[in-house]
Amino acid sequence: MSRALDLIAPRGYCAGVDRAIETVERVLEEQGAPVYVRGEIVHNQHVVRTLAERGAVFVDTPEEVPAGSTIILSAHGSAPEIYERCAARDLTVIDATCPLVSKVHAEVRRFAGRGATVLLVGHADHDEVVGTRGEAPEQVIVVEDIAQAEAVVVPDPENVALTTQTTLSLDDTAAIVAVLRRRFPALAAPASSDICYATQNRQDAVKGAVGTGADLVLVVGSQNSSNSQRLVEVARAGGADAHLIDGVQDLDPAWLDGRARVALTAGASAPEVLVQEVAAMLEGSGYQRGGEEEPTQEGVVFALPREVRATG
Repeated sequence: MSRALDLIAPRGYCAGVDRAIETVERVLEEQGAPVYVRGEIVHNQHVVRTLAERGAVFVDTPEEVPAGSTIILSAHGSAPEIYERCAARDLTVIDATCPLVSKVHAEVRRFAGRGATVLLVGHADHDEVVGTRGEAPEQVIVVEDIAQAEAVVVPDPENVALTTQTTLSLDDTAAIVAVLRRRFPALAAPASSDICYATQNRQDAVKGAVGTGADLVLVVGSQNSSNSQRLVEVARAGGADAHLIDGVQDLDPAWLDGRARVALTAGASAPEVLVQEVAAMLEGSGYQRGGEEEPTQEGVVFALPREVRATG
């Protein structure tokens, strides 16, 4: 049986992840260790471990940071309360929130400012959703699935708005939104989708690989990476077997039994070095390498936070 390895692109780092990681690296270079970061800067264990080895100290709360120090806020966004707690400790804040997440925060503020109930489609325990909901906690209701969309009750059905977590599955989100639009015809929504370009592009690439014959999809990414989890779901929905792995150490050789074509991709917070390690292992197992060697050519770049640009 001939065996083929299909490297999918785009894969790996998006512009928001690039920006967040470079922010921490720049501050480490300029200020030296330790550099305090609230939460995981991005949801990838390899990235967090590598930055920690260089002197980044990851904390859960501003209160863990020495008064007067610098704190970097993660790419997932933070509630206003976090900024207030940082100010109370006289912390210098460097905000690495992805600009696309900041867009959703602004939408929530705008809709809530009109007195609307904001229906936030997403996973309630995800860092991004926790931060977004914090913009107007009394007016935001998180909707996780179709069942909740059918059951949610709002004070005024004529004054209700929609936002979404940026890293969701397009298909799943569309089904939930369809229910909300049916139930609330006056539902206000942003002019453009909240699901980020990188999430959509990576999902489309997986769909393309499965549609052209991949029978196993391996997604490099950490378990707490929402967009990586969604890539697995998209592959399985298309009829392929699929697994999420942090790296080559998680690859079970039994998954390869009878698999003639393996597609390999990575979530938006997973570094390319991990993809290449998995690809090398598959080549060693007899798979003929093909597909896209260049991980992304999306042409999107976000400027670094002002404080980092000023020192870089």
